[in-house]
Amino acid sequence: MIKILRYTEYLYLVVAALSIYKVIELWSVEPKETYIFIFFAVVSTAMFLFRRKYRKRFEQRKKDNQ
Repeated sequence: MIKILRYTEYLYLVVAALSIYKVIELWSVEPKETYIFIFFAVVSTAMFLFRRKYRKRFEQRKKDNQ
């Protein structure tokens, strides 16, 4: 179960990286359309940090209970 949580964390980073790439690609063509990708990048990065913190807390709690 923990390994699945670890992989899903990095999925958020992939989404953030793809969103940043799309922002760079579209900025000169359609600047108004890039705002949604900026939003996705910020939210994905925040979710990565949140999930990582939650997973580490869960692992520590499991370690303390043993």
